Parts: sequence; C-alpha cells; structure tokens
Amino acid sequence: MFSLRRLGVLAATLTLVPLGVVTTSGAGGEPSAATAPAAARAAAPAKARAAKKTSYDATIRVTKHGIPHITAKSFGDLGFGSGYAAADASICTLADTLVTGRGQRSRWFGADGIYNDQVTLLASNLQVDAFVTDLHNRRAVEKLLKDKVRGPGPQAKAMVRGYTAGVNAWLKKIGGPKGVSDPECKGAPHLKQKARPIDLWYGVYLANMLGSNGVFVKEIVDAAPPGPNDPGLPNPTRASVDRDELLAGLGKDPASPFGSNATAIGGDSSTTGRGMLLGNPHFPWRGRYHFTQQHLTIPGKYDVAGASLVGSPVVNIGWNKDVAWSHTVSTAYRFTPYEYRLAGLTTYVTDKGPQALERREVTITVKNADGSLGTVTEDLYRTPEGYVIDAPKLFMPWSTQSVWAIRDANAEQLRTVDTFLEMGKATNVRDLLRRQDKAGGMPWVNTTAADRNGDVAYADHSVVPHVSNAVAQNCMTPTGRLLFQLANLPGLDGTRAGSSCAWGDDADASRPGIFGPANLPMAVRRDWVTNANDSYWLPNIDHRLEGFATIIGCEKCARTMRTRVVNAYVMDRLASGKKESPKSLRDHEHENRLMTAEVMRANGDFDRLCSATGETEACAVLKAWDGTSNIESRGTHLFEAFMAEVGATRAKQVMWRTPFNAADPQNTPRDLNFTSPELIKALRDAIAKVRAAGVALDATWGSLQVAGDRGAPPIPLGGGTGDSVGNANALASRWPLQNADKYRPITYGSSHIQAISFLDRGRVDARTILTYSQYEDPTSKWSTDQTRMFSKKKWVHFAFTKQQIRRETLRTIRVRG
Repeated sequence: MFSLRRLGVLAATLTLVPLGVVTTSGAGGEPSAATAPAAARAAAPAKARAAKKTSYDATIRVTKHGIPHITAKSFGDLGFGSGYAAADASICTLADTLVTGRGQRSRWFGADGIYNDQVTLLASNLQVDAFVTDLHNRRAVEKLLKDKVRGPGPQAKAMVRGYTAGVNAWLKKIGGPKGVSDPECKGAPHLKQKARPIDLWYGVYLANMLGSNGVFVKEIVDAAPPGPNDPGLPNPTRASVDRDELLAGLGKDPASPFGSNATAIGGDSSTTGRGMLLGNPHFPWRGRYHFTQQHLTIPGKYDVAGASLVGSPVVNIGWNKDVAWSHTVSTAYRFTPYEYRLAGLTTYVTDKGPQALERREVTITVKNADGSLGTVTEDLYRTPEGYVIDAPKLFMPWSTQSVWAIRDANAEQLRTVDTFLEMGKATNVRDLLRRQDKAGGMPWVNTTAADRNGDVAYADHSVVPHVSNAVAQNCMTPTGRLLFQLANLPGLDGTRAGSSCAWGDDADASRPGIFGPANLPMAVRRDWVTNANDSYWLPNIDHRLEGFATIIGCEKCARTMRTRVVNAYVMDRLASGKKESPKSLRDHEHENRLMTAEVMRANGDFDRLCSATGETEACAVLKAWDGTSNIESRGTHLFEAFMAEVGATRAKQVMWRTPFNAADPQNTPRDLNFTSPELIKALRDAIAKVRAAGVALDATWGSLQVAGDRGAPPIPLGGGTGDSVGNANALASRWPLQNADKYRPITYGSSHIQAISFLDRGRVDARTILTYSQYEDPTSKWSTDQTRMFSKKKWVHFAFTKQQIRRETLRTIRVRG
C-alpha cells in the first residue's frame, strides 16, 4: 500500500510543483543540502521560485501505529497537514463523505444503492441526494458561511480550506485514484473530483443534523400530499403505542443506542491530586462516524491531541497540557415538530392567515444500470420552520387534516468546527466550557472534562431548541402532547409557530432560538463526575441537576445498568479506602463487569431462576461463570442471549421485585423476579437458541465475539452489550462485513479510548487505544495492530511532548501545497 511511512522511498522522484510538494526523512531527521542529489542542488533556483508559490506548509511526524503529529505555523497549514494525513489513513471513507456532501451518491453509486451511516441514517442514495441537493439549491451552507453569528470564524475556515487542499495534495502525490492501495475504492472514478471546502462544509453540516433532519431524510423526501380519501391517523392513545418503536423512529433506538462513557476524577479523589479522565465513545467501527487519531501543533500557540471523526480537521475528543475532555451523546432533542392545520391539501393555517406550503423540485443525476447517466426529479415541501415530513408510524402523517414540519436547531448553525477548535485552547475545565458556550456549536453531545488543577466538569451545553416547559404546555397539540408523554418531545402548534409558539431566546446564548448556558445543566466538582448517555440528572450520585426543560432530558428517572456500572467502578474503589490512580482508572476500561448480572445474581436469585428452566447443563455453566465479559469467560454468551430475549419480550417489564426509587438511583431497580413465568421462558428460550446455533454452552467469550470490521481477522474481543447487560466496554454487531460466520462479529462500540492523567511538573500521562486501528485499508500493517492490543488489554503510550515524539518518530514528512 502507499502510506505515509512509504513516502521516503519516493523522495528522489518528487516533482517540483506548487501543489503537493513533499519531502521525507527517517526518524527525527530532515534532508540536507549536503546529501541532496546533484540534480536537486542544480534545481535550487527553481525550488526557490516554486516555494514562493506554495500556499501551505506542514510537517507530519508519524509515530508508532501510524499516528500523525502535525506541526505548522498557521491554522490553514495545520488543516493542510491534517487533510493529508486523513486521506492517507481513510481515503475511501473520506471521499465517500465528500460525495455525500455534494449530493452525488446516485451519480456514482446508483440511485437504488443504500447509504447507511451506521447511526441514524439508512436511506437510498436517491433520497439522500434529493435532500442534499435541495440544501445546495437553498444555499443553506453558503448562507451560513457568510453569517457572522451562526457561521464559522476565520480560523475554522482556514482549517477547512487547508484540509481539502491536503486531501488533493495526497491524491496528486500518489498518482490519482489508481495509486490508492485500499481495494475498497482503488481506481474509483469519483476520486478524480477535487475536494473543495464547500464539499467538506456540507459534510460537517450533515453531521450536525445527525440527530434531527438526518433522522427523517426518507420521511422528508417521500412526503407528498394525501389523496382525497386518505383516512388520516386514528386517534392514538398512550397505551396503544409501542414506545421503543417510537423512540427508534425519533433517532433514539433503545435497542441500538448511539452512546459513550466518560469518567472524570478530580483532585480530591485521585492519587495525583490532579484531574484524570477516562473517555470511551461508542461509535461505528467504519463509515463517516469513525475516528482517526492526530496531534495538532502550532508552536507556542496551539497544541492538542486526540481523535477526529473522518472529515474533521480538528480534534473532537482529546487533551492538551492542561485539560482533557470526552463526549457522550446527550438525551436532548435538536428539533421540534410543528403540526399545522390544513385548509386544503397544500395550504396551512396560521394566526396571520392561510399560507401555501413551499414546493421545491430537485433534479438528481443518476447512474443507470448500463453505466449511462440520467436524471430523476423529486420534490420536497417546506414551511418557514423547516421541511415537511410524512411519518405516520411516528404519529406525524401528512393527512387531510394536518401536516407536520421539523424545525432543526442544528440546521441553523455551522459553528461546530469553531467549537472543537476553541476547546483545544482551553486552560481548565471552566475555560473549556466557556469557550464551548461562546462558540455555540456543540451539536449533540455532553462534555465531561478534567484539568491539571484537579477540577472536573460535566455539562450538557449542546445545541437545544429554546422550548421551555411552559411554552411546551401552552403550545402542544393533542398528538404533540402524546409525543411529549411518551418521548419527552413536544409537538407544537404550527398555527402559532411564528408567534407565541416560536422558540425563545436567552441573553447569554450564542444566537437566538437556543438555550443559553444558564438554562443548561452543568456541574463542576473536585471528586468525580460521569456520564453514560443517561440524562444530565446525576453527574455524580450526590449531585442532582434539576429544574431544566424536559426537552433536554428526564429528571428523577432510572439509570441504565451501564450508567450504574460506570459509577460503581469509581464508587467501589473509593469505598475500599483507595483513591483512583492513573492505572486504576484506565484498568476500569477492561474490568468488563456486567452490572445486570451482578444485580440479578444477588442472594442467589439468578440461580433460582435458572433452576426453574430445567436446563441443568447451562445452569452449571452460569453458576460457575465469573460474571465478566473477558475473552476467557465461559457463560457470558448465555447471559447475553438471555438479556436479548428479555429485551424482545414482555419479560423486560417484570424483571424486578424492587422498582426504581429516585432516592436510591444507583441501587434500584433490583431483586430479580425469579418466579416470573416470562423470565423463566426467556432464559429457557435463550439457551435453546444458543444450542440451535451450534455453540457450546461452555464456549469462551473470545471464541465467539471477534472483530468484524472490513478486512479484520477474527481477533477475540472482551466487552459486550452496553445498556441492557450493563457493560461499560460496550460492543455491538451491526451489519458486519467480516467474519460473519462467527457468533458475534463486532462493528460498533468502544472506539477511541483515552485515559489521560495530569501529573506534577507539567507532565501528562496519555494512554489511548483506537479499537479498530488507525488505517482502514486492510493491506496496511496499521489496520489491525491496535485491535490486537485492545484484545490483550494493552494501551498505546501516546507521544505528546517534543521529546516523546522525537523518540518514537518512524517517518518525517514535510508537505507543501
């Protein structure tokens, strides 16, 4: 394959052109005039002239595991190096992201092909392109780029310009599409298109809307006026609704959660007297939302390391010399649906009189079966608040009586790059949150952070529509109230969308229409805080955040078993009389406790349940089971199968004898209902399914759960299901590409894990692991190396200081363009 580490063998053949000038050297060194070939010395005047035309200049030092450390003099140069390195590690996914941002998936991959972002968007290429093309036709991003309040600042723009130039420079240097070594896209014609800043900005914009318009792409594009005899939606009742199905349709699928864990330990609870952070985002192992690692430095001005989603020139989760942070997906909604009474199939009522829906027609170029190109026309509808949807399964149909449209707070901002860029400059946790609030572009995640001073922070200061509980109560329609009761989502009266039911404003907000920091939850402490995707209510078992708008999340509500185990790791350590050390904190990542099993096994309850099934062999395995999801554990698969069966049946409603108690959220619900016929049947059926799958009842977990991303060998993995089983090291099998013959090939979950500890004398102990490894190209030696380390519970000692980087440098590349 062609990668950064192979550039050295090509140094003598590099042409002297303004775009994509690259020089390389071995560890720690740079080419010198004395060692340069005679022809190169003779061409010095030409080099000087070319240098004057060079717009970008960055140095990339590649350390173990293919991690790039990029140094530059400006943010544009830094973006250039970042784009160059990202293309080398993930060109196929990066190019796919750019094609999606252009609205050209049908042009290159066919209209009927399916785009699956592995998170919330599963739609045809034609549906995606129709939506994105209309965004282009409306010049949605172009307008935001010019907006001084809602749009990006100069440094963010410079990084994006540099990033796309870096992608182009990399492609030119390897000789274009044919030079790509990854078989996924080697020679692909869409790689011939140059990356443009606007393409990447549209990619960022689409990522912002992941939890809002992105959830409803199919419902937006397929929305059409009803026929005259449309029966409409029968009046639904709360009892008749499948809540889990509703939540899934709203982008909050309980069976496939999009989440993460983060634990921050303060100086009062750490052996160092300083802050420590363990962050583990649970993200897809491939596609648009997978991470690569990088280190970005402008000497004396900017120095931040961590992980970035594909297409991000900035570090999204990471650390600098003073503060470290991670993110967990927030429970808040980014949108509100508005219901409009109709006065005709395409005319809706407002308090200022009837208005016509805006019909927008788009033309999409599509690739036909014979390879020729054709066009398809689609139409979409809008109100001033946003796109019309037709979603009868979500109780938001386009009927003869009413129509629904989505107002999306993240469609009204392009400040995400600025937000992460500013966070990298923070000096402590309060400064981190201040910078985040000022930038105002945290799209859909909580922030958990620790600093050198020993302070820790949790905040859900993400982009949330300003809909207070009072406004919600005043403005909900009858169906909108049902949505609120079942899913905490207020469905508002579109008739008054421009007046009394419009989103509110806060004086301290970065822009109109969203909550400011004073109305968003935050906790700063000296002991510890955590979040594992439950609501903001309990960042620490002794710290309750209450009185906030319901659209942000629930209060006095049950925690998942994953939240309880994340808390238990810290609480149990402190209860033993020991403080958290850098080692003990990072060891929590691989303890692989299953909180649901621990609670169920208390007092022998689970053994009683199992005995009632009559499955003596399986029960013997479960009784001897160590209760973890380590690769050598025997019995994990039986418990996983049991909880999957519980989740799919009524058994989940009758699990516990002691219900949730808001006064004791860490220890309730509890006490397994071991006499329940539903639970006995669920366990018996689970054991039968394992046996039918041909899996030994005493099989080791590592023989069954293996890596399943593209090109991966069947590397055994510890960890397992998150929320229902109560595993912090959450892994899942979703649309596996590799090792499909295995019982549980993993494609989702623990990803860029970082354990950061601030030490005395300005030192930082940075340990990381990228579970699926840095390079997506299966021919690269850096495509599985970290996965094997993850399997063995090992960590990468991330080089952060100049001395560490110099010591671990494998290759130095200077890139210009």
